[in-house]
Amino acid sequence: MPTLPSSTYQKPWYLFNPHLETIYPALTRRIRDVRYRRERLWLQDGDFVDLDWVDNDSQKLIVLTHGLEGNTDRHYIKGMARRFSRQGWDVLGWNCRSCSGEINLKSRLYNHGEIGDIGEVVGHALQQKDYQHIVLIGFSMGGNISLKYTGANAENLPSPVKGVIAFSAPVDLGESAQLLDLPDNRFYKNRFLRMLREKITQKEAQFPGLVDLSKLDQIEKWKDFDNFFSAPISGYKDADDFYQQGSAINYMGPIRIPCLLVNALNDPILSPKCFPKAFCDDHPRIFLETPKYGGHVGFSGGGEGVFNWAEQRAWQFVQSIL
Repeated sequence: MPTLPSSTYQKPWYLFNPHLETIYPALTRRIRDVRYRRERLWLQDGDFVDLDWVDNDSQKLIVLTHGLEGNTDRHYIKGMARRFSRQGWDVLGWNCRSCSGEINLKSRLYNHGEIGDIGEVVGHALQQKDYQHIVLIGFSMGGNISLKYTGANAENLPSPVKGVIAFSAPVDLGESAQLLDLPDNRFYKNRFLRMLREKITQKEAQFPGLVDLSKLDQIEKWKDFDNFFSAPISGYKDADDFYQQGSAINYMGPIRIPCLLVNALNDPILSPKCFPKAFCDDHPRIFLETPKYGGHVGFSGGGEGVFNWAEQRAWQFVQSIL
């Protein structure tokens, strides 16, 4: 579909650079009126993921997927859960392997390109209830996962899955990984590495010899981390293989259901290839929206009442496709 020519999003005046737009809501936004019911889903390979439900006795469901080292407690997940729950939808937020507060059992963790788990999550939801409408909504890494899953399974996607929405999605992983090495992005790189170091160390304790922990001190570029750890743990040959197989843009062509990709032009960690205008212009089902502002999973304010702009935009899009 044609790239949407403009966006209704206007950033608050006091968020005067993309880093503030990104960090401010993460530090200040607190959502306390969403109550989850937790369920542990045992996966086919003997591992588990933890699911967080909001039940409204509905036949409509949103499935929410978080970003790198996120979880269902993140403000953007709870905010979207609140938006749809107040409209009577059921909500299913799922925590990727190792992200719910307990390390997972198998040697591998999660990654941007792993779509088997979300497939099992959707299948499990349909076993629990005869949902008629399911919409997938993902943020950052979760957006990439949702888009890749939808495209890679285009021919056998469960029929109740009616749409997919991705915010701040790094649909091209290789060049976006390089952006983390820029001096201005040192905060994000160091934060991700600090959290991932802990999990890699836990994995080595679970599976001695799985990785070489001495390489943690040899990381200079983000690609080093992916070469040393992300790729081998996840079964890729190397970082380049991971970027190729993990990037949603390489799987989005076959998508057959309405899709909205919202990436802010000032997002500090998305490369130009994450704004595939020509591709989306020629695609019959994918809308690309590129607000001038928004940062990375920011989009503070700009909505109605307690909802931010992203939550309003998602609701508007869903209303337009169902």
